[in-house]
Amino acid sequence: MSEKLSRRARREPRCAGSPLSRRRVLGGLAAMGAAALPGMGRAAENRSEEIRFGLTPVFLSSDLELLTRLKVYLAASTGRPVTLVLRRTYQEITALVLSGYLDAAWICGYPFIQYQDRLSLVAVPVWRGQPLYQSYLIVDRDRPAAGIVDLRDDIHAFSDPDSNSGHLVTQALLAEAGATPDTFFLKTFFTYSHRNVVRAVAAGLAESGSVDGYVWEVMAEIEPDLTSKTRVVRKSEWLGFPPVACAKSLRGSEATTRIAQALLTMADDPAGRQVLELLRLDGFTAGDDSLFRGIAQKFDQVRQLG
Repeated sequence: MSEKLSRRARREPRCAGSPLSRRRVLGGLAAMGAAALPGMGRAAENRSEEIRFGLTPVFLSSDLELLTRLKVYLAASTGRPVTLVLRRTYQEITALVLSGYLDAAWICGYPFIQYQDRLSLVAVPVWRGQPLYQSYLIVDRDRPAAGIVDLRDDIHAFSDPDSNSGHLVTQALLAEAGATPDTFFLKTFFTYSHRNVVRAVAAGLAESGSVDGYVWEVMAEIEPDLTSKTRVVRKSEWLGFPPVACAKSLRGSEATTRIAQALLTMADDPAGRQVLELLRLDGFTAGDDSLFRGIAQKFDQVRQLG
């Protein structure tokens, strides 16, 4: 029996999850209730005094210094107390944005496209001079792979089911050939962090991975010993950078207006520039929905394949 067939015979159950769906998000909202969000009623009473800003794992958000500086800057710039709300998955943060519990959140272009009828742009980060980024396919640094065709039957790491760069881009690339992650890879799993995708490939827990190019590049600066164990075999086209968004019902509210102003003027403020330096960003721009057409096209490709 060939090694390929032998590996398929030993296939373990996949740990893949399904992309963000209205049923999943609405179900999550229903399940949260007051118990899952302690003090939600009291917070609603004090909305004029507090701003709630959500973050997902895409933004290196485990950095305590970054979180502290971001909170201090936003509070000073908006003139309001600020609570940073962190969750492990995109689904959780998206549900909180759609419910209006968060005034705004740094989300991903994938859920933004899926819920474009219910979400509004607040601001878009500018990285290396443009509000765009790429998805990377990475492998072990010593592996002689040249592209995705060489990754067939891999154990492949994705970041999150609802991530554009860490899932959707690779799904769409496979869909062009009539394949899916389930039919192309031996096994897939989600790490729920782009950093952890890099760690999984570097440690040999995964043979390849789909990762946010911005995160990989920032890690190459601050954790070169880790990224140097991996190699980029493919970069996607440039796509809209993960945006800051709010529920359309809150568009134009005082809180979201203050957040937008704080982000758009961050590069003009000494404390704001310190936050941008930690994020390796140039600043923020207002942007528009056209930035995310490429992601919408990929979403349609995957959806058409079924």
